[in-house]
Amino acid sequence: MNIYNKSVGGVVSESRADSDTPAKLLLGIGTDNLVTLLVFGLIFALGVVGNALVIAVLVRRRVGQRRSTTNIFILNLAVADLSYLLFCVPFQSTVYMLPMWVLGAFICKFVHYFFTVSMLVSVFTLSAMSVDRYVAIVHSRKSSSIRVARHALLGVLGIWALSLAMALPVAYHQRIVETEDNSTFCWEVWADPRKRKIYVVCTFVFGYLLPLILISFCYAKVLNHLHKNLRNISKKSEASKKKTAQTVLVVVVVFCLSWLPHHVVHLWVEFGSFPLNQASFLFRVVAHCLAYSNSSVNPIIYAFLSENFRQAYKQVFQCQGVSECPTQDARKTRNKIEKVPPTNCTTV
Repeated sequence: MNIYNKSVGGVVSESRADSDTPAKLLLGIGTDNLVTLLVFGLIFALGVVGNALVIAVLVRRRVGQRRSTTNIFILNLAVADLSYLLFCVPFQSTVYMLPMWVLGAFICKFVHYFFTVSMLVSVFTLSAMSVDRYVAIVHSRKSSSIRVARHALLGVLGIWALSLAMALPVAYHQRIVETEDNSTFCWEVWADPRKRKIYVVCTFVFGYLLPLILISFCYAKVLNHLHKNLRNISKKSEASKKKTAQTVLVVVVVFCLSWLPHHVVHLWVEFGSFPLNQASFLFRVVAHCLAYSNSSVNPIIYAFLSENFRQAYKQVFQCQGVSECPTQDARKTRNKIEKVPPTNCTTV
């Protein structure tokens, strides 16, 4: 028989009780759950290394060197993603290893709460970055007075405050539920189902739909501006325009693919007749993995597509164990990373 239990992040996990089919079990864990755990491990490893590298690059700067607004937002995104990977994914993985929740009420509330907080921080930070790049490119003459570190830091504080507040209902309604056979599960329990429906819709609208519209609008304006002004700038910017278009496409597509299945599952469960079968289980697991993977692919999108970041990564490894790395190349690369030219939103 298949027992479906509400798991972290609103995704339903499956606990196998097929004792009569030992061929389907591997090391005491169902093969489907084992594959899921391997995917989680890969996401965890790539995400921790990638986000740690981004943080290492951005915090290595000389005293008095100016911090760009773009890098402040990238740093915030990396910190949020790294925190989520370290504090949530290991606990969430136990859902696929154990038949019930054994980590207690505090971890139950914290994991669900921080999952939602991390999602919102990432989404709002991506939105802030799109606005920042829109101002830098489309309104470049005014950008010097708007795009300052102080404004970016205030924006980061606002993002975290808003995300922490919006996720509070999850922490409040998440609790340990004991079944008749003395099994314990970490479930989200609402006394009024209508209020949960309202919260799910609000999370989708304010935590996905509106940010996606804002991101698409800003980048569309950026591409339109670059296209109209292509004749007025140097031919060297033609390559910049092409790379910008590619980066924008990656940003929007990955954002959609990472979080759309997650929201579809929530909306389907609340407003439709969501089936409980192997196909739906697979879909929910895929949605779960895609949501997790967003914390791992952000360093690739915002860092590995930048040649300056790749050079800085090499310098991070070269300077390990050395108190200073005062080479001329290192200083030039740090300056490039901190500088955001007005005509190229892909250079970080």
